[in-house]
Amino acid sequence: MKSDLFASENMAQQATTPGMSLQNAKSVKYAVNGEMHARQGSMIAFRGNLQFERKGQGIGGMLKRAVTGEGLPLMAVKGQGEAWFAHEAANCFIVDIDQGDALTVNGRNVLCFDATLSYEIKTVKGAGMTGGGLFNSLFSGYGKLAIICEGTPIVIPVSAQAPVYVDTDAVVGWSAQLNTSLHRSQSMGSMIRGGSGEAVQLMLQGEGFVIVRPSELTPTKASGS
Repeated sequence: MKSDLFASENMAQQATTPGMSLQNAKSVKYAVNGEMHARQGSMIAFRGNLQFERKGQGIGGMLKRAVTGEGLPLMAVKGQGEAWFAHEAANCFIVDIDQGDALTVNGRNVLCFDATLSYEIKTVKGAGMTGGGLFNSLFSGYGKLAIICEGTPIVIPVSAQAPVYVDTDAVVGWSAQLNTSLHRSQSMGSMIRGGSGEAVQLMLQGEGFVIVRPSELTPTKASGS
């Protein structure tokens, strides 16, 4: 049987070392030898002796998810084998986090990560209870984190002299050391007249970077018949 489908870049090869790697731009391959964590429902294939278990977020995390609709529903993957992860054909990126690093990521953009990483659902300082994606996951420790993004992300440097303002529905993540607050870019008179649709942004100040996706809209699933 012959087809471009069977080109070498599409063929899954046996893993030679444990851990995660990019299978392609849209999926991550993880050679499991022990335990790793992934977003619920993101496993698309596996082989070997693996078990998948729902992982709780703790009382605080469960409460924040119930109140805001945000959060990071996780599963633990245990055993020995290989698993592939993806989410709605979004682009995948692997971030190496070293000891002393910390990265804040919107829960909707987390795909999978090493069990050696610590994570905590945090409230974005200054954001209150309005806007999108304002409860985020703080990753620290050491290990690899796979994030997803609809489209090609934009990484914008942030400096003390040049704060960055981002739409709360477009933000993917940012350096955890940055300071955050809400910024209102419309006057009250403009809002009364209907506004521009860009009333409030998340302002990031300090030294670091912010990652944004090229869309402020959340993809919607077609309803089943």
